[in-house]
Amino acid sequence: MPVLILCAVVIIAAVVANVYAAWADFARGPLAVDNAIRVGVPTALLPVLGVLKSAGAAGLLLGLLGVPYLGVAAGIGLVLFFLGAIVIHLRAREHDFIRTTIGYLLLMVAALAAAVTLDLRPPG
Repeated sequence: MPVLILCAVVIIAAVVANVYAAWADFARGPLAVDNAIRVGVPTALLPVLGVLKSAGAAGLLLGLLGVPYLGVAAGIGLVLFFLGAIVIHLRAREHDFIRTTIGYLLLMVAALAAAVTLDLRPPG
């Protein structure tokens, strides 16, 4: 039982982090805009990035609520998203905001592991 609680906590933390990041993108918050400018991403793409983060958060949450494989698929998508973000930071030689992006990546890797753990548990 404690493993299931830990998995739920990690997934909920990842959901909250992505909802916050998506909100910053949708609201065109200064941090999101500054980050996009520094790495060369057009700020017009912020809503698209927000949709991707929101979809990942929703998928993780639905996976936690018992929709088979959706949490794993969302976790894979978010890990790939943040890996891509790190590549963009490195190509832009931007090393200030990359720390936060690495933190998000590590949280998404943990959420993916938690989603896989939940999917592997025996039914019932």
